[in-house]
Amino acid sequence: MAKTLIAFFSRADENYFSGAMRYVKVGNTEIVCDIIKDLTGADSFKIEMKDPYSPVYMTCIEEAKKDLRAKARPELVTMPESIDEYDTIILAYPNYWGTMPMAVFTFLEAFDFTGKTVLPLCTNEGSGMGGSERDIKKTCPGADVKAGLPITGSQAANSKASVQKWLSANGLL
Repeated sequence: MAKTLIAFFSRADENYFSGAMRYVKVGNTEIVCDIIKDLTGADSFKIEMKDPYSPVYMTCIEEAKKDLRAKARPELVTMPESIDEYDTIILAYPNYWGTMPMAVFTFLEAFDFTGKTVLPLCTNEGSGMGGSERDIKKTCPGADVKAGLPITGSQAANSKASVQKWLSANGLL
């Protein structure tokens, strides 16, 4: 039986919403992943950095830029023992500097995705998927990386219809 894993990176604290900063207790990506979990019943794994970025948005984006330039692979709090039992991985993350946060690369590089389907989902405030789909294909040779779903982060709580359509198109509903 096909099994799905939702692997996601999400950031709470101070976030950017349509030109303004706002403090949130749950990050936009996690909000969308909760919708996906409710719709599919899939297992989920939160990608968390051992040393998280600053809760202050402007400091966080500078830390993320520094990690991107250094091609850093931040250590994670925990990692699944295996992803062998999963056929499909929904990989969700915010757009950081035109791609995924470096912690997502840490996660991806820990496993062999050969023969697995990867469905990217990227929350953003107007920058779409950036180059993340290309980066996933490069990082996960042998995976079938499907077209991603960009979600405007400030609309995360209202994304159920878009998420349902995307999941249906990919055979998960």
